[in-house]
Amino acid sequence: MTDNITAGSPASDTSFSGDGYVGDPAVRAEWDSRYADRQQLWSGQPNGALVAEVAGLTPGRVLDVGCGEGADAIWLARGGWDVTALEVSGVALERAAGHARDAGVAVRWVHAALTEAALPPAFFDLVSAQYPALLRTPDAAAERALLAAVAPGGVLLLVHHAGMDTQQVHDSGFDPTDYVWPSMVAALLTDDWKVEVNEQRPRVAPDGGAGAHHTDDLVLRARRLR
Repeated sequence: MTDNITAGSPASDTSFSGDGYVGDPAVRAEWDSRYADRQQLWSGQPNGALVAEVAGLTPGRVLDVGCGEGADAIWLARGGWDVTALEVSGVALERAAGHARDAGVAVRWVHAALTEAALPPAFFDLVSAQYPALLRTPDAAAERALLAAVAPGGVLLLVHHAGMDTQQVHDSGFDPTDYVWPSMVAALLTDDWKVEVNEQRPRVAPDGGAGAHHTDDLVLRARRLR
């Protein structure tokens, strides 16, 4: 992963089928299977909350956490952002890289779990996590990794589906207590941070794609002061 970042040369044609992945192989396999089951899992359009919240920001370095098939990363790159996009699924990253090539934009693709990626600390002007499936751990590793990646003066934007955090365990095995929700990240914010948005609001959802049935978002936007 660090080869692409430290080289300072965005790449959109990396292969992700080898052993370069950093993280739990079972998690990678689970998400590879989900993507392989469908030719296209998501809508192909940027997330509405991202579009709304980034509108007033000056483009800089951005980390797209859980980039999926690359719609957000490509939209950000088109807007002048220097994009690093992180994803556990190699299947998704292959698609994302192909879409970026078709769009004529450059993105650094990182095949890793957030907590395992060797990301430079306090580096990104924006860390965007749109509906991420971040596993909860006793040491709050994922929450702390999100915060640690943000540069002083930068913004953390975390968006999730409202109500999922209070759902009962599904027959499918989904247990909301296994995952990180915006409230958990907000609870770790210190005086070094200013909360700019922390609310539930109607979701502006792209047409089609998995998750389109969710109607409301939880939006946490916090700026790192120092």
